[in-house]
Amino acid sequence: MPAGAETTAGALAEKFGLELRGDANARVTGVAPIADARPGQLAFYSTEQNSAAFKILPITVLQNTRATVILVQPEHAADAPAGATLLITPSPRGQIVKILGEIYREPERFGISGRANIARGVFFRARRTNYVGPGAVIESGAVIEPGVKIYPNAYVGRNVTLGRGTIVQTGAHIENATIGAECVINAGAVIGKDGFGYTRQNGHNVFIPHTGRVVLGDRVSVGANTCIDRGAMTDTRVGDGTKIDNLCQIAHGVVVGAECFLASGVGLAGGVVVGDRVLLGGHVGIANGIHIGDDAEIGANSGVMRDVPAGQRYMGYPAGPAMEFMRHYAWLRKNTKN
Repeated sequence: MPAGAETTAGALAEKFGLELRGDANARVTGVAPIADARPGQLAFYSTEQNSAAFKILPITVLQNTRATVILVQPEHAADAPAGATLLITPSPRGQIVKILGEIYREPERFGISGRANIARGVFFRARRTNYVGPGAVIESGAVIEPGVKIYPNAYVGRNVTLGRGTIVQTGAHIENATIGAECVINAGAVIGKDGFGYTRQNGHNVFIPHTGRVVLGDRVSVGANTCIDRGAMTDTRVGDGTKIDNLCQIAHGVVVGAECFLASGVGLAGGVVVGDRVLLGGHVGIANGIHIGDDAEIGANSGVMRDVPAGQRYMGYPAGPAMEFMRHYAWLRKNTKN
């Protein structure tokens, strides 16, 4: 783990409203997995099952940890080693996210590099709160809200708006877009370029001019080398809180709802509509114009060629109900000879 900012158990308890049992002055110099933690580090133990991906470790891992400070649920406090300082909470998984952000917070960056290329007509609402790194380019008409950080060699095109506290990482490219507050655009992402829109005329493929935008809500994360195309005549939209992994492709006119997860390699063809809180596994492909209902889940490597009702789990190629897919697979295993 990288070096963290030193703090104390008491300071963490006060800041995050945790019950403290033990030494308030116990020093915390970093965070580690509970099985690997050393004296001076903080670890957590939880039996929360927020997702099938979370594995519950045996209680012996808690009993034998060497961590100085342990974040635990009330029912597991008695299993902690004698002498350990405890931070008690019903949700250690939720609290560890906040503590990691506190201990490993990136130093604040401010200032506009003299080697940045900023055109006339760029509007900074609170310039002293912004950071623009060397080699970054910001075109005329861009609006930069307070707290925005633009890292070296990023590109922000004409009339782009970057919402309060948004971070644009090195080498990202943004044009024809409105980005909400507290978004993260990771390195190499390309937002707002033309989509793959063509028509065949007299035996030739003819490009359809695009006039739409990309509109990202608040707290959207866009992974490294992910592409989100502008709409042809309507906007491509991504809702609040949605997280998009690396190497994804979101085509022109797609609408993605709020609080979704799109894992690496997902490809959404033009006009796809994805509801709220949808989970798309790695390398899921969705055909043109398909609708995915709220709270649906699509398994990795699935090819979706028909609408998916709300709350359903689909998988396979072509994708269908997950239990149906598993029955087909079980039949094949049983009836196929080696």
